[in-house]
Amino acid sequence: MNVRIEESWREILQDEFDKPYFENLVAFVKYEYAHAHVLPPGHNLFEVFNRCPFPQVKVVILGQDPYPTPGQYYGVCFSVPEGVPIPASLSNIFQEIHQDLGKPVPSSGCLDRWVEQGVFPMNSVLTVRAYQTGSHRNRGWETFTDTVIRRLSERHDHLVFMLWGAYAKAKIPLIDTSKHLILTASHPSPRSADHGFFGCKHFSKANAFLKQTGQKEIDW
Repeated sequence: MNVRIEESWREILQDEFDKPYFENLVAFVKYEYAHAHVLPPGHNLFEVFNRCPFPQVKVVILGQDPYPTPGQYYGVCFSVPEGVPIPASLSNIFQEIHQDLGKPVPSSGCLDRWVEQGVFPMNSVLTVRAYQTGSHRNRGWETFTDTVIRRLSERHDHLVFMLWGAYAKAKIPLIDTSKHLILTASHPSPRSADHGFFGCKHFSKANAFLKQTGQKEIDW
């Protein structure tokens, strides 16, 4: 199957695109876009892949579902477009960066500047019906994104994986822990940030690992 995605990712994932489950997933997603209000807009479906080619990835941040509110999600996990109010989880992420690194809290929730530096924030499920969290779970996206995690682990050295919350931590078996740094904490949502996310210092730890392995640190 011919999927419109950045070339380095297409080469890495083409065998996955040709599998029957992916064809079924595409049929489901096309039907949903035709019959419901689905996020993100179709042209943003692989936005984080297109903005961060495979060889450039240095830090992987895993999420679960896209924001279900129209206008928020454009294909980059946790991020929102310029001018859109910052969601609570992202606000807590910025607060932790402030406490960890002393950086001022941004006024914009757009994380494109991270992605351009090699940060790869990816949801496990890449589409959702508007206002219906989890509506596209168990349709095939998880199989696809698990493969993305495996390929990143197999074909890179010295990545940082930030796994926040039980859902993300369950992906640890997909990652080669002998060559990558895995950072785990509670999810940054208001319900759980006080139970291990605040104070995790993941951002300074990630930069220390990148520096130690001869890579450029992220300007968080």
